[in-house]
This record gives sequence, structure tokens and C-alpha cells, in this order.
Amino acid sequence: MYVMTIDQRGSSADVDRVPGLLAELAGLSTAGRFERSVGDEVQGVVERPDEVVEIALHALRSGRWYVGIGVGAVDLPLPASPREGSGPAFVAARVAVENAKSGSAHVPFSVVSGGLRRGEAAPSPAGSAGARACANAEAVLRLIGRLVQDRTAAQWKVVDALRSVQQGHSGTHGTQKIAAQELGITEQSVSRALLRSGWQEEWAARPAAEMLLSFAHGTITGTGNGTGNGDAGGQPADRARDAGVARQSDSRPRDSTEGDRWTPSGSP
Repeated sequence: MYVMTIDQRGSSADVDRVPGLLAELAGLSTAGRFERSVGDEVQGVVERPDEVVEIALHALRSGRWYVGIGVGAVDLPLPASPREGSGPAFVAARVAVENAKSGSAHVPFSVVSGGLRRGEAAPSPAGSAGARACANAEAVLRLIGRLVQDRTAAQWKVVDALRSVQQGHSGTHGTQKIAAQELGITEQSVSRALLRSGWQEEWAARPAAEMLLSFAHGTITGTGNGTGNGDAGGQPADRARDAGVARQSDSRPRDSTEGDRWTPSGSP
């Protein structure tokens, strides 16, 4: 399981943004349930690594949230409310969100391995296989998070338009042209905005982040030789498939029309 703790940044000088975030998160996870845990903080348990990545990047986008992910076991059965949950992953999520608040972190995000120490829930010790696996997932997600965080409002306008168009089409052919028409700009402007936004790089790296989270979960819980789902396999291709790479490969953004040419200069 993946326990996510998301805390509002600068809440003492800002409005309470928890209700809005909870409404947004409700549509990003098929099974995970998020609730206000304490103050301006929300917490939830998510089963799928692709949904963890989607939620984390969504929260990082606004720059208003610290995001902590605890990876590992939780005490079952899960209670009706995440606030009543317990287990190593919950402990790790608390440590992770505190790590995300570190002043040295440009991207306020952390992944921590949940383990057992002397029979009690505690983060895995530094240098353990679980800690190393989580550090790898954190590193990749921070790189993607940097792309997401640094996008301008104009770039997000193009990205959001393209995502909306792609969700309504079975393929990607012609989607940039449609997005350009909806925004009232040229296809070349759409292409330049996507290039500068790191859109292609984000969606190329998302499956790697999902695979690393899945591998970390399997390493920590001892299921499936690091796949996180108990499969007897464990080959890299198996792990990639389990993390959703095959699913993402069909929807990953790409040049979709003959007129979509990436150019090194210009602005949307």
C-alpha cells in the first residue's frame, strides 16, 4: 500500500484549501479515499502506483502542498477512515511529509520506506534495500515534479487543453490541431508550448516512476521479488507492465499531426 500525507504550505497566511483538494483527489483514484487528518493536512491510502504518481504531481502543480508518500504494509482490515489507519506505511508517510518540508527541497516531495523495527512500525533504516528503492523513486518523481512545478500559466493552458482533447479521442492523431483550434492559436504555438513545458519528458518518465514505486513496495513487503503484486516473475518487463507502462504507452503524448513540428524558439 501507499499512504499519502499532503500538507498545505503556508497555511497560516492562506485560506483553507483542503476542501478543494479533497474534491480534486476524489476523481484521481479508483479506490483511494482521502480525508482531512489534522489541521490543513489530508491523508489517504492508495493501491496503484500510477494513481500515486498522478496524485503527487497534481498536488505539486500548484506549489501549495507538501507531499509525503509512505510505502509498505498497513494494518488490515483498513478502517473506514484513513485517520484511523495504522501500520509501517502510515508511520513512513508522516516522516515523508516532514522530509518534504525541508528547506533544502525545491520540490516539496518525499518517499519513505515503512518497515518494522523491534516489532514496531518504523521507517526502514538508511541503506536498507527498501530505503534505497524509495530513494530511487523519490529522485525520479522529484525530477518530474520540477517540470510540473516550473510550468507557466500559459504552458499549463496548452497542456490542459491537449489532455482534455486526448481523453476524448481513441488515438493521438490530430489532437494538437484540435487543441490549437480550441485555444485560438496556431499548431506551431501548441508545439512550442509543449516543448518548453517538458510535457513529452514528463509522460515518458511517468511509467519509470510507477515502476520504481511498485518495485519499492515489493522490496519492502517481500512480495513478488520487488514487483509489489506477489507475481512470481520479476523480470524488468514484468515490473514495467505491472506499473502500468503498457497502459501509458498508448496514451503517451507525441507529435500528432504532420504540422506539429518541434521548434527551438518562439512562444505560445
